[in-house]
Amino acid sequence: MAYSITALNAMDQTAFVDAVGFVFEETPAIAAHTYQQRPFCDRSDLHQKMVARVEAMPQAKQLALICAHPDLGSKAKMADASVKEQARAGLDQLTSAEYEQFQSLNQAYKDKFNFPFIIAVKDHTKTTILAAFQQRLQHDRDAEINQALAQICRIAWFRLADCVQP
Repeated sequence: MAYSITALNAMDQTAFVDAVGFVFEETPAIAAHTYQQRPFCDRSDLHQKMVARVEAMPQAKQLALICAHPDLGSKAKMADASVKEQARAGLDQLTSAEYEQFQSLNQAYKDKFNFPFIIAVKDHTKTTILAAFQQRLQHDRDAEINQALAQICRIAWFRLADCVQP
């Protein structure tokens, strides 16, 4: 269901969180906190305020947000939005070899950084995701925390675009 910004501004906090709490993976508290900053001018304003909340969170909470994301190409249970996003990129139809490659890269990434690899799959294909894995495995942990948070905010933008009218 797509909501207008006017409708979101008029909602009580529970309804607001029900409407947009999924935007940041398994972290509806971001929407609950952002609710206090109503009224929002438009979808972009809402997104910017949600991103500002993420940026203001202590690093431990940012890491919890990062860790709430599923492995790419995983067969594990994940949020509906993640299932749909990964399916659009073809990650639900990996060959055995591709699945093994994704699992190997997911594990190497987690071993190095201690959190899952995150990328806005809507911007990518299987091929570009695999290339990004290889490139980002060369980064240091701080750079990857920043990259993961940037990708999470990009994912949140796509999710808001799907549920909030322009």
